Amino acid sequence: MTTQELKHIDAALPSPLERIVSRFGTFLRSWGPARWKSLAPGLAVAATAAAAALTIASLWPGASTLLIAIIIGVLLRNFVPLPAVLTPGLNYAAKTLLRAGVVLLGYQLLVSDVLSLGPGMILVVVCIVGLGITGTLLVGKWLGIGPTQRLLIACGFSICGAAAVAAVDGVIETKERREVMTAVALVVIFGTLMIPVVPAAAALLGLGNYDAGLWAGGSIHEVAQVVAAGGTIGGAALGIAVIVKLARVLMLAPVMAVISVQRRRSMGASDTARKPPIMPLFVLCFILMMALRASGWLPPVALDWSKTGQNFLLAAAMFALGTGVHVKSLLAVGFRPFVLAAISTVWVAGLALGGVLIFGRPV
Repeated sequence: MTTQELKHIDAALPSPLERIVSRFGTFLRSWGPARWKSLAPGLAVAATAAAAALTIASLWPGASTLLIAIIIGVLLRNFVPLPAVLTPGLNYAAKTLLRAGVVLLGYQLLVSDVLSLGPGMILVVVCIVGLGITGTLLVGKWLGIGPTQRLLIACGFSICGAAAVAAVDGVIETKERREVMTAVALVVIFGTLMIPVVPAAAALLGLGNYDAGLWAGGSIHEVAQVVAAGGTIGGAALGIAVIVKLARVLMLAPVMAVISVQRRRSMGASDTARKPPIMPLFVLCFILMMALRASGWLPPVALDWSKTGQNFLLAAAMFALGTGVHVKSLLAVGFRPFVLAAISTVWVAGLALGGVLIFGRPV
C-alpha cells in the first residue's frame, strides 16, 4: 500500500471529536417517546428512593446516603415483588446514573488545591493509589477471588469508593451485577467503620490535627466518610483531609486509562469492535468538569449544585443496584471478599500513615 493510499485512509477516519459528536447525536436520537415510556417508571422509583435516602441521611448525622439507598433497594427486592415494568429504568440508573455521578464528582476538584500539598504528599497519594491497587489485587488473587471482583474492590478502596467502582464498571462492562453490588457494599461498610476508627487511632498515636487529617484523607474510602472523620478530629483536619481525598480522586482518570489500555491488549483481534476506548467518554467528561471548575466561569453556587446532584445520582444508582440483589445471592458470595476488603482497608491505611509520618507536619 502506497503512502498516498495510507494518507487517504487516514483522512477518511473520523477524528476523536467527530466520534464524540456522532455518539452524542446517536444518544439524542435514541430518546424518543418509546424510550421515555420504558425508562420512566423505574427512574421515577429510583429518584423517589434517592430522595428518601438523602432525607434520612440529613436527619441522621453520620449516616451514609449510599448505604441507606442500598438498604432500601435490597429490602424492596427481597420483600416486595417489583413489577417487570421497572426493570429498564432501574438498569439505566444502575449504569448510566452511576457514570453521571462520577462526572459531577470532577467539578469538586481543584488541581491548585492538590498541588498545595507539596511534592512529598502528592507522591504519597500516588503510592497509596498505585500500591493500594497492586497489593489488593495480589491478595485477592491469593484468596482465589475472580479478577473482576478483586479489581472493583481494589479501585474502590484505593481511589474513591463507589465512584471508582462505577468507573471501573464503565470501562470493563461487568457482566455480573452482583460483583459491582458487592464491591459497593464493602466500600460503604468498611469506610463507615473507618469514621470513628481513624480519629481514635490518630489520638492514640499522638498525631496532631493536621497529620490526622492527612491520614483520614489518605485512608478512608468515600469523600463523605472523609468529611465525617475530619469533622470528628476538628481543627485543621477537615480541610486538609478533603484535599488529600480529592487528590486520590484525581487519580481516577489515569487509572481508568491504564485499565482500558490493558483490557484492549487482552482482547484478540476479533474483538476489535468491542474494545473499550483508551479514554472512556465519561472519564473525559470527568476531566472536562475539572477544567470547567478551574476556569471559574460558573458561580460559586454551582459547586453546591454539583455536590447535591452527585449525591442524588449516586443514591439513585445505589438503590437500583440494591434492587438487583437477592440476599441469598449476596450471602453466597462467601467470606473471601470480606476478608479482602478488611486487608485492603488496613493496607491502604498503613500506606497513608507511613506517608504522613514521613512527609506530614504536625500542628
